[in-house]
Amino acid sequence: MIWKIKDKITPEFIRQYPNYNELVLQLLFNRGLTEKEKIEEFLNPDFDRQLFDPYLFKDMRSAVERLFKALLAGEHIMIYGDYDADGVCSTAILFQTLTALGARADTYIPFRESEGYGLNTKIVRQIINQKFNLVITVDCGIANKKEIAEFTAAGIDVIILDHHEEPLELPQALAIIDPHVKSCGYPNSPLCGAGVVFKFVQAIIKHQQENNSPIQLPEGYEKWLLDLAAIATVGDIVPLLGENRIIVKYGLMVMDKTRNLGLAKMMELVNNRRNGLDTEYLGWRIVPRINAAGRIDHASVAFNLLTAETQEEAGKWAQFLEDNNKERQQITGKILEAAFIQVAKTAEEEYILIAEGEGWLAGVVGLVAGRLTDKYRRPALVFTKEGDKYLASGRSIEEFDITEALKRCDDLLAKYGGHPQACGLTIIGEDNFLKFKEKIRRLAKEKLAGLDLTPTLMIDTEIKLSQINWQLLEEVGKFEPFGEDNKRPLFAAFSLAVEQVQTVGADGKHLKVLVSQDGDLGNLHKLIGFSFGEWCARLKAGDKIDIVFELGVNEWNGNKELQLKIEDLRVSNT
Repeated sequence: MIWKIKDKITPEFIRQYPNYNELVLQLLFNRGLTEKEKIEEFLNPDFDRQLFDPYLFKDMRSAVERLFKALLAGEHIMIYGDYDADGVCSTAILFQTLTALGARADTYIPFRESEGYGLNTKIVRQIINQKFNLVITVDCGIANKKEIAEFTAAGIDVIILDHHEEPLELPQALAIIDPHVKSCGYPNSPLCGAGVVFKFVQAIIKHQQENNSPIQLPEGYEKWLLDLAAIATVGDIVPLLGENRIIVKYGLMVMDKTRNLGLAKMMELVNNRRNGLDTEYLGWRIVPRINAAGRIDHASVAFNLLTAETQEEAGKWAQFLEDNNKERQQITGKILEAAFIQVAKTAEEEYILIAEGEGWLAGVVGLVAGRLTDKYRRPALVFTKEGDKYLASGRSIEEFDITEALKRCDDLLAKYGGHPQACGLTIIGEDNFLKFKEKIRRLAKEKLAGLDLTPTLMIDTEIKLSQINWQLLEEVGKFEPFGEDNKRPLFAAFSLAVEQVQTVGADGKHLKVLVSQDGDLGNLHKLIGFSFGEWCARLKAGDKIDIVFELGVNEWNGNKELQLKIEDLRVSNT
């Protein structure tokens, strides 16, 4: 692991903002926040002032007008969603909104295992035969040119609410609301699918106000949707800056007093909130359980939970998801073990890792790909084979845009889509599969050959133990909510003297160290290293160590103390 400390701020930058703590300025600078207006917006997120006008999407007005035409005429509306946390939350937000507006609305979420991501011809024809008048896709649709053309030919209008990368050719839909479409007119805002749906709801409310519509949502209605929008935003790992930061910050507040019966029941069941209600709780506790529905069975279980209307329903679906998540963990572990065996011998020599298995559960191969990428810092694709069909999910690294690479393999793929660092794809036929593997390996080599792919730990700044206090913790807290592009700050401290060392935990898996610096025994600090227990045998009092750490709090028996959580550790050279 290479440690890299980010560039230090200049004296000029410090003088420019004399009212800010120097360490705070360093953290702001590291996040690209150097202008006064941007700094103020970041440190003081404001829901009412800082969100963009939804009508900046050039197709938004036509999308909302078409919806109200459908509402007034009593037309039948189909919401077509996706099976991950973003897709399920998107579907639930729009369904609840249309229901509140009195719409005749149905939903369809595809079965991951047999139908895959996005629209498919079989379901398109079912929707046509069922005489729907309007289809609204959420968290999908941008890559479904052929399927949307079928709807259009049948006289069915389509509104696309998506956030995935722009394909080579856009579908001919009535309206496309997608911030990644270059011609969309919207400012650079990497919203997730549910974020796009939230903007659609904002536009609906604005339309009501401007046109004195007879169909009205209650005042402040959209704010009660922020809990689901926040879950989706964290779950889809989009940057937590700008609009996304506001959605998550206020979404956590709404979640704390949520009116969503299913979400409340799940939070009651999953009550392990060591750090309170924050993005870590969403990302590690809530999102995996919502995702588990589509990975193990059908995402309708999660949708039913998030739209439950009684406590009894909410309790039933929450327990169902809990059981699904446990099963998901067991299956993932078995496939992960097999995938590691496949790639282990040649991983360091490959530019992209490819693992494959007959009948592997399609719902968990993305998780396995992510673990391979984390371990070896290489792009990874994990395939499951079903007959002559090969389904895969991929994860990548910053240096390799995996979805862009898939575009260059377009002729070999039946279906594909995703983001620069995550993708899904389907290949039909062994010949296409073999050709694809050869081509994607060549593309990865072209892009990554000569680069140092050793994992790098990016550190915000070096710090002395004497600088660590409750005021610093308070300053760091102003940067919450943490997430993509606004990670929890990492600090480095060098040449720390070990005063005491021991293992903790039932199996001695974790490390606890008491350290001092520069001979100052009046300023001792406790370190905790989860899964660092093996270091106990290598350290003794008097040894010198360097650490990279997060600043946190340890609470026990009503007491609180500052605690440094070790991210990496090495013996000091000094």
